[in-house]
Amino acid sequence: MFKQTLAVTTMSLRGLPSRAGSSLVIVIGIAGVVAVLISVLAMSVGFKKTVAGTGEPDRAIVLRGGSNAELSSALSRDQVQTIIEAEGVRRDDDGEPIASAEAVVIVNLPTRADGTDANVTLRGVGPKADRLRPEVRLIDGRMFQPAVREVIVGRAALAQFQGLALGGRVAFRDSDWTVVGVFESDGDARESELLADAETVLSAYRRNGFQSVTARLTDEAAFDTYKAALTTDPTLTVDVQREPAYYAEQSKQLTQLLDFLAVFVGGIMAVGAMFGALNTMYSAVSARAVEIATLRAIGFSAGPVVVSVLVEALILALLGGSLGAAIAVLLFNGNVVNTLGASFSQVVFELDVSPALVQLGVIWALVIGTVGGLLPALRAARLPVVEALRAR
Repeated sequence: MFKQTLAVTTMSLRGLPSRAGSSLVIVIGIAGVVAVLISVLAMSVGFKKTVAGTGEPDRAIVLRGGSNAELSSALSRDQVQTIIEAEGVRRDDDGEPIASAEAVVIVNLPTRADGTDANVTLRGVGPKADRLRPEVRLIDGRMFQPAVREVIVGRAALAQFQGLALGGRVAFRDSDWTVVGVFESDGDARESELLADAETVLSAYRRNGFQSVTARLTDEAAFDTYKAALTTDPTLTVDVQREPAYYAEQSKQLTQLLDFLAVFVGGIMAVGAMFGALNTMYSAVSARAVEIATLRAIGFSAGPVVVSVLVEALILALLGGSLGAAIAVLLFNGNVVNTLGASFSQVVFELDVSPALVQLGVIWALVIGTVGGLLPALRAARLPVVEALRAR
């Protein structure tokens, strides 16, 4: 059986050049399916990696109770003071709590790609922000000064939006703000933001309250103590989350949507590719009808014939899957895009064509090849020998 299978399969593959046109239909169709599937999923993976990777487990973010994002939260100054002074917050060498009461507003900036306005987060931070988030590092310019309308911009925001070059002036709330620095933050969502002094932001926007408080805890285990201290305080109604959990939740809806679109669009294209593979393999079986009948007549069993047709379909599918994966890697991996996050502000992130996505794309290709080759393979095995030879 093995020798027969090897012989029939070898004969089938040697005939591929004579069926190059129809074979390319399978390869190109499956390549398109895999390239689209991987590229859309790469958006999901890149967005999730950027947003969910923001934050540290020894930091907690506090919002008003019932708020699902910073923009819908509001905390008074009295509440902020209680939150910052609560048990579990780490203190610096001067005994001051390492925490930041933050003002979050949305500003409009034109994109570099087409000049259309996009929502960008302007975050006002407290004086302990550098101790709170050591991953935020200046790579050009200097830090903003308190009580002065100055901002520092994230590296990703600088790349995607106009007017943020060092020394530039951008108009927020009927006044100009000067860009005095550029920062990086290990590629997380913070790099999509503009940072300024919190009190200056509140003054410019005529506000008196904050949207959130982020606190650095004494250690990861102190989170439960800190949360209990705040949620049991009768003067507060707040939600307390670890920072990574908060940002993971913020990315959840969009990643689910992107995953659905990838499967939905990829599924529709996969059905089309399957029909293309079916049609091509049926044509290949018809063209080899006499050859298959002759093999059956001289003693070859049906099993090797089925295997030969399936192997041909799988090889073509593998070629298509590999081509589609290569296209996705070359054209999409590392591309920088931006999209609206859960707070209706732009998040800049890189498409991430990971090895797992490439593997998934190849698996999809092989499934398409298996389904597209199975029925033609069974037809080849059941082909009546006498009728096939007479048709010659």
